[in-house]
Amino acid sequence: MNQNLTKSRTRIRDHGEVFTPDFIVEDMLNLVKHETERIDSRFLEPACGEGNFLIKILERKLEVVEKRYKRSKFDYERNSLIAVSSIYGIELLDDNVKNTRKRLYDFFVGKYKGLYKNKISQILLDNIKFILERNIVQGDALKFKDKNGNPIIFSEWSAINVTQIQRRDFIFKELSEPENKKLLLFKENLVSDNGKIVFIPKPILYKPTSFLKLMEQENVK
Repeated sequence: MNQNLTKSRTRIRDHGEVFTPDFIVEDMLNLVKHETERIDSRFLEPACGEGNFLIKILERKLEVVEKRYKRSKFDYERNSLIAVSSIYGIELLDDNVKNTRKRLYDFFVGKYKGLYKNKISQILLDNIKFILERNIVQGDALKFKDKNGNPIIFSEWSAINVTQIQRRDFIFKELSEPENKKLLLFKENLVSDNGKIVFIPKPILYKPTSFLKLMEQENVK
């Protein structure tokens, strides 16, 4: 099957936009095959385009979720949400961001409906959409800024028990360039076994909540 790897010469010239073909995506992901099949392992694509890497990662993760948990709708819903929440992307162009979010959401819905038909939960789908809005960001990964010039902030979603998720928000630049923060945030530093300072970024912490209520605490710390 032929795959369109470009949209226009203008976009190539202005943004260097050329998409990665599926066979190369698969070959690269096979290098870390074990991680792509671990439900909660986190992936960030800093120039995600239309999500060619992210959709393949989600496909692999949801295959694992289906094999392990499809007999229990509750377990499938919980673990499939964790799988979605582990995928992150940054993209400069607005249409690509929207397409990536839609591709990931539509793929999830297709898998979910295929298993449970008319028994799907709209609340779960709303929370999936909310997570994708936060995890797929329009911005410049090299400048660590979102489309409005503000620092990119990513949410970490961690399962802490059978029903609850802990959300922690981190500034992307602090995760990527900790050496610049040693003096400013000295109290958050530790000393490793080899005597070097180890920086631990300080998150914005949210109260643990049900995986079906994540979208309700957007402005509640």
